[in-house]
Amino acid sequence: MSEKRPRVLVVDDSAEMAETTAAGLRAHGYDAIDLSDADSAWARIGEGGYDALVTDLRMPKHDGLALLERSRAVQLNAPVIVMTAFSGIDSAVECIRLGAYHYITKPFKVAELALFLGRALDEVVNRRDAQALRTTLKSTQGLANIVGETAAMRELVALTRRIAGASVPVLVLGETGTGKGVVARAIHAESTRAARPFVSVNCAAIPESLLESELFGHAKGAFTGAASARTGIFAEADGGTLFLDEIAEMSPPLQAKLLHVLETGIIRPVGESRERRVDVRIIAATHRDLPERVRQGLFREDLLYRLDVVSIELPALRHRTEDIPRLAEHFITTLRAKHPAGRARQLSAEAVDAMRGYAWPGNVRELEHAIERAVLLAPGEEIRLADLPKALSHTGSADVIDFGNAMLPLRELTRRYVASVFERSGHSKKVAAETLEIDFKTLVRWLSLDGDS
Repeated sequence: MSEKRPRVLVVDDSAEMAETTAAGLRAHGYDAIDLSDADSAWARIGEGGYDALVTDLRMPKHDGLALLERSRAVQLNAPVIVMTAFSGIDSAVECIRLGAYHYITKPFKVAELALFLGRALDEVVNRRDAQALRTTLKSTQGLANIVGETAAMRELVALTRRIAGASVPVLVLGETGTGKGVVARAIHAESTRAARPFVSVNCAAIPESLLESELFGHAKGAFTGAASARTGIFAEADGGTLFLDEIAEMSPPLQAKLLHVLETGIIRPVGESRERRVDVRIIAATHRDLPERVRQGLFREDLLYRLDVVSIELPALRHRTEDIPRLAEHFITTLRAKHPAGRARQLSAEAVDAMRGYAWPGNVRELEHAIERAVLLAPGEEIRLADLPKALSHTGSADVIDFGNAMLPLRELTRRYVASVFERSGHSKKVAAETLEIDFKTLVRWLSLDGDS
């Protein structure tokens, strides 16, 4: 099946000019319709159903500017090219002001007109694709994904909506697992940058020696192992948003370089002498107390001021237990799409009560892991208490470890506490390590210790 040819209306009070131009455009792959009568052109534009309009400027009754305005009213996205035998600056400016894509002076080659038409229609497609992408991003990553009806969450959503359209830096604060990355993606999806890249980097997950080159790029041979040049994350995010998670873990020297980029918009790859200007919105996140880090000399005060233009603080899940049922339902829906074989569709009343009574040390992330486990393992459509992590069955004593009358060494106390957090985290090493603020190796070492060691 052949691809549909773009339909173009060609209007000129000279019937010969209209026919010749239309015939030339048909030879270049367009479905061109020639019109030389002003009333017919006016009526045909009113019917719509065309992709572009090419019109003469000076015509009796309905001139080119009138047809341009009518076309913009009927089909706003259909590009209009105005042709004229009079090359006046004022006429050209007026055409562009009223929304014409281009102004072309007679005589011209049809190939030139076809070229401008092609560019104009490509731009229409690109704008349409960008709008579709923005719509998709809003539905999949926008504010709809920030679930909660408590006053704190309603205020958070309202603030996020207000600041999304600005390009100012945003600092997202909250305990590990509260959803700082979700908020960052929502800000990007609701912004005018939505069609541009969203790039995320965890500053704590990349070795300090490599983080600078990851952020700013490097030249070939800039350091041992740099076998080829790299553009860097800032360049990849140009025009879009860069999410710097765990910003508090960045070293002071690298903080100084980040501050320079925020102030100037200029980056310099490692080992390069040339600089590059970038347009990047920064969203930073941390679970640390940054003012305290400043007092300790671990974080630059001037960088904090630069990042903290607008701050958003996410409440811990234990402080908004009313939202747990809605959050759980949201995760059931999304995770059933991810795991179509799962049978679970709803929560039992017993499961909801247990969830509300649990402390959720891993916050929303821990809840999501618990629901994913239940979606995968629940034998029926209803998620029961037995389908949830065992820690939820002991919500009454979730924050207490019973040692009886024993006087235990510190090593054993630590081992038991780590094991308790691991159990309450739904046996997720990632959640437990983040809650305890230790690395995986340390967590595994403590979990592997027995009581007699």
